[in-house]
Amino acid sequence: MTTTARALQAPSAQAPLEPTTIERRDLGPTDVAIDVKFCGICHSDIHQVEGDWGRKLFPMVPGHEIAGVVTAVGSDVTRHAEGDRVGVGCFVDSCGACDSCQAGDEHFCAKGVVATYNGLDYDGERTLGGYSTHIVVDERFVLRIPDGLELDAAAPLLCAGITMYNPLKRWGAGPGKAVAIVGMGGLGHVGVQLAAAMGAEVTVLSQTLSKEADGRRFGASAYHATSDPSTFKSLRGRFDLILNTVSANLPLDAYLGLLKPRGAMVSVGLPTEPDTFHAGSLIGRDRVLSGSNVGGLPMHQEMLDFCAEHGVAPAIEVIGGDAVNEAYPRVVRSDVRYRFVIDVGTL
Repeated sequence: MTTTARALQAPSAQAPLEPTTIERRDLGPTDVAIDVKFCGICHSDIHQVEGDWGRKLFPMVPGHEIAGVVTAVGSDVTRHAEGDRVGVGCFVDSCGACDSCQAGDEHFCAKGVVATYNGLDYDGERTLGGYSTHIVVDERFVLRIPDGLELDAAAPLLCAGITMYNPLKRWGAGPGKAVAIVGMGGLGHVGVQLAAAMGAEVTVLSQTLSKEADGRRFGASAYHATSDPSTFKSLRGRFDLILNTVSANLPLDAYLGLLKPRGAMVSVGLPTEPDTFHAGSLIGRDRVLSGSNVGGLPMHQEMLDFCAEHGVAPAIEVIGGDAVNEAYPRVVRSDVRYRFVIDVGTL
């Protein structure tokens, strides 16, 4: 039978979140029912609630950084059992049959991946996210959280962690590689830890030096202020990989000049305005300007296992449900070090 869950919802665009109750679907043969313990607040939650990104399905229950415990499984479930510690990330279904799905790249599903919230299931039902006490998800999209990760700290890894792990892995961050992380926020501080754990030499490029102590604590060996014009002179041709986490438009030609020949600059931040750059910044040194999404399910699990093995965990501030509306403007102001996580039991 359906389960009633407590939740926080945005009734309309730009409206404060408010308590409500929602219904979760009946447990199907391949479904897993999860008691949600913690849900991270992602900056994309704020964009969705504000109605910035196109589709606006209100009332909306945000949340795609979900960590909890399995309470029941369907009759055909083989991957999970009652009592397992599990997580759910940015999507909850895909066709499973296209080339991308078969390759473990479900986020590129030809039919269209189903977002964890503000999306539509293939049956046309709206998806409601992790700012809720319970959720039912097909077992393919439920990830095992290793014992070495606390549930509250694991939650942001389901978005921030995979967002950083995917490009670092794809572009070969590791011993002998010089990696720069642009921005020391909710994404960047995880990226510094991951790149350092992979064995790369890590540099942080931030507007100011205000977070330098944190950056070095997370594993950076160098930290430079991009507000200082001398930074772009002293570091010219220095890096194999630059991972850009900020959502503001950057002077891309200056940043591309920091790359070695055949180096890559990869963006995971999403500015609201188009970026501009000169093709000569790429052609002259065979450089690459790329973007990166999250990752497929196999890479999600690889990332979680890697973080548990290497002690990588986001720095978090756990809050109750009654503090979420105050947390949103703090995220916008970068007034959190470094990720908010909701204690869902307080909803």
